Amino acid sequence: MSGLNLDPVQLDRYSRHIIMDDVGPEGQRRLLDADVLVVGAGGLGAPVIQYLAAAGVGRLRIVDDDDVERSNLQRQVIHADADVGRPKADSAREYVEALNPDVDVDAAVDRLAPENVDGYLDGVDFVVDCSDNFATRYLVNDACVLREIPFSHAAIYRFEGQAITVTPDSACYRCLFPEAPPEGTIPDCATAGVLGVLPGTMGCLQATECVKAVLDYGDLLTGRLLFYDAAAVSFETVPVERNPDCPVCGDDPDIDSVADVEYADGCAVPS
Repeated sequence: MSGLNLDPVQLDRYSRHIIMDDVGPEGQRRLLDADVLVVGAGGLGAPVIQYLAAAGVGRLRIVDDDDVERSNLQRQVIHADADVGRPKADSAREYVEALNPDVDVDAAVDRLAPENVDGYLDGVDFVVDCSDNFATRYLVNDACVLREIPFSHAAIYRFEGQAITVTPDSACYRCLFPEAPPEGTIPDCATAGVLGVLPGTMGCLQATECVKAVLDYGDLLTGRLLFYDAAAVSFETVPVERNPDCPVCGDDPDIDSVADVEYADGCAVPS
């Protein structure tokens, strides 16, 4: 169709995008040509994967090394009872394949690490950080900042969520938090609990940021940290400026390679 190569089935599937002046067939073609990495197929990753696949993101890469547990099913909506005990990456791949045949899904049962992150980032247009630990969050931040790849970060806790998007010209995650808090000071979902629908809200925000970035439309959540309180149904944003002393994106950075950093939960900056 006018060089955009959308077939009749695609014109039908994505018709609600195509009729939007701000998306149209050209925007849908951008989505079909996009290459996105999703780190984590759990609470946040589930709605991200769900909506990016439905939107027609042409290549969806998924990295997760965990297995599905029954306690996950309260919030990780792409997995089913029959998937308990299976790798989340495999379950996520099958979900995407069943949802949208337009999506080329690459799912790896693997943990993101300094020695493999470059391979997963090659050719990627956008990264969605849906990880649940500080080591991976800092690794995603550092690797994306060094390679100038935009990404969305989110985190959840009980009734609360936070999110920020990082682009090559914005403040990064280390501008906010140069180092992770001491190990054991921040409880995870297994010990603190999480409202089942909360990661759905935050993951949908991340998926929205990804789609907007691919379409080059609207204002991304850059330079501001969003807080969501599900108990009060309130959103608040706090301005975030680039830190000239940031160890990865500052004026005189200490980090010029992810190989320089020990990505434990403490995630100390190299001396």
